[in-house]
Amino acid sequence: MRYRHMGAGIGLALGALGLQIPAAAAADDPDLRIEPWNAPPGSTVTVSTSVCDADADYGKGHSEVGGDFHLFAGDEEGVLTGEFQIPKGARPGDDTVTVKCPPLTKVTETYRVTGRTPNGAANAGFGLADDTDLGLALGGGLLVTAAAGGAVWLCRRPDGNRV
Repeated sequence: MRYRHMGAGIGLALGALGLQIPAAAAADDPDLRIEPWNAPPGSTVTVSTSVCDADADYGKGHSEVGGDFHLFAGDEEGVLTGEFQIPKGARPGDDTVTVKCPPLTKVTETYRVTGRTPNGAANAGFGLADDTDLGLALGGGLLVTAAAGGAVWLCRRPDGNRV
């Protein structure tokens, strides 16, 4: 009976994995590649596509946040690549990129504009994170004191209470 339940569980797990294979295969070959997928304001976004005609060496792109940009033949054969800059004041959210190339090919993809990139150290309540000399000395002293106290406590216990 126990083996039947284990076999059923293994069969369900393998079946769930088998259902994911087509989705994973489709996700590996997008029509439009956008890097980075999560881009902060002020960063450069690279767009590349291989859906255009193999003879095409030029394409036009438009980002709702970054504006118009051009795509040219890249390092790989049959791939057009272009870049645009996300403005520093861009708000976080989804941005749609549309690429058009001859003959009458249009591809659209969405990526995410994240919040601004962090600048400086985090304030966690005991001063700035870059002020580490005093913090390291204090933390190390506390650890040594706790270890010494634990050793003294273990040595001073009567033999009947030791585990």
